[in-house]
Amino acid sequence: MTFELGIMTFGEVTEDPITGAAPSPRRRVRETIEQAGVADEVGLDVFGVGEHHRGDFVGSAPAVLLAAAAERTERIRLTSSVTVLGSEDPVRVWEQFATIDLLSAGRAEIIAGRGSYTESFPLFGYDLRDYGDLFREKLDLLLKIRDHNPLTWDGNFRAPLVEADIAPRADGATIPIWVGVGGSPASAISTGRLGLPMALALLLGPMSSHEQTVDLYRAAAEEAGHDADALPVSINVHGYVGRTSQEARDVMYPYFAKGMADNNHQRGKGMLIPRAAFDAQSSPRAGLLVGSPQEIIDKLLGYHALYGVRRAIIQMGFGGMPQKEHLDAIERLGTEVAPVVRREVAALEARAA
Repeated sequence: MTFELGIMTFGEVTEDPITGAAPSPRRRVRETIEQAGVADEVGLDVFGVGEHHRGDFVGSAPAVLLAAAAERTERIRLTSSVTVLGSEDPVRVWEQFATIDLLSAGRAEIIAGRGSYTESFPLFGYDLRDYGDLFREKLDLLLKIRDHNPLTWDGNFRAPLVEADIAPRADGATIPIWVGVGGSPASAISTGRLGLPMALALLLGPMSSHEQTVDLYRAAAEEAGHDADALPVSINVHGYVGRTSQEARDVMYPYFAKGMADNNHQRGKGMLIPRAAFDAQSSPRAGLLVGSPQEIIDKLLGYHALYGVRRAIIQMGFGGMPQKEHLDAIERLGTEVAPVVRREVAALEARAA
């Protein structure tokens, strides 16, 4: 399996910390589709859109944005990152992503997650006390929709289905469904038992933060009878590819800090990131993927060595980075980083075979 590299966005509508101007939602939506187009042109493998239901994001309907991206692109895979499945109807999720799959000739994916931003639950009439149960039941239904049609199903949080014809179907054999995991041991174990690919999110902290998570995931998969070595794991992390190490940090920091303060308040408040803390998180053994192309290459190979990841998705531009700088980084990632990482991982695996 080739190592895959991609980008994702939340489509933040954030006041620029340097100019004081904020983009219009229309501009941010158009910029999102342009990012997908450039990512496709420079040979990246995955483009993702996150789901948020607040006025400071334009990603309340990721499937619509991904459908637009399908028409702008030719080969890149298109994924949610993540679909907050506990507050969604799995039938509708399947219908939307199967439609994207048809539009894109089989390039749709779903990363299903519990959601660390929880504003969608009261918005759609769900009780946060049911947070875990909602996700488990709805993931079960989504997987059954993927594998069976027509479908008879019964649960606790939606009306039963009786010989339901759920259409359209995937363009090819199926639509890949990953589970987004933020480090919860229970989530890793349940994902492993289901034999589903795991998308690990690492916000801040050392690169090694998820070692136990991955070990638990693979052990649970093996115990359930799955081939753990065949199950892909991805790492999803913030970053920026600059021409030099210093440029990357200088460009990314003000926007990342602004986004963490203004957009990352799902628990009622933002997170303040001093420059010294940001620089520490950019060091060789810390989680952020920020630096020169060679630094990003080295760190991606480090993630591969730690976890055996087969995919990395980088959230670049968080906090409303100007489009020019964002697109420049996407181009460097596709033309200078991705080919080297793919070649190095392939060589490592050939030697190990």
